[in-house]
Amino acid sequence: MSRPADARSIDEVLAEARGRLARLEPTEAQARMAAGAVLVDTRPAAQRERDGEVPGALLVERNVLEWRFDPASDARLPEATGYDVEVVVLCNEGYSSSLAADSLRALGLHRATDVIGGYQAWAAAGLPTTRGSSAG
Repeated sequence: MSRPADARSIDEVLAEARGRLARLEPTEAQARMAAGAVLVDTRPAAQRERDGEVPGALLVERNVLEWRFDPASDARLPEATGYDVEVVVLCNEGYSSSLAADSLRALGLHRATDVIGGYQAWAAAGLPTTRGSSAG
C-alpha cells in the first residue's frame, strides 16, 4: 500500500498539535487546577481503577470530550462555561491528551492544554492520587 501524498504520520500530527499548546508539567497543572482550571481525566475506567485517580479531576471519556466541552453543544457539561474556560487534559502518558487538547482548541477553547507525561508523570512527581501521594 502506498502512502497518499497528503498523509502524515501520527508523530507528525502529534508534533503539530503540541506546537499549538503551552503544555504543563504536572506541578504546573496542579497549580492551575488550584487556581480554577478544570483538570479532565480522559483515561479509560480500567486504567483509573488500576492506577488511581487525581482527586478533583473531572472524568470525561475521550470519545465524548468535544461534545462535553463545546459551549455550543446541547451535551455540554456545566463546567463548559464558555470559550475562556481553562481545560487541562490528562491521559495516561501525555500522548492522546495532546491531541484532545488541540481538538478543544479547534472548537475555540483557546486555553486548553495538557499535562506532559500524563497521569504517570503526575503520580511519579508525588502529587495527590487516590493511590496515595507517591508513585509506587
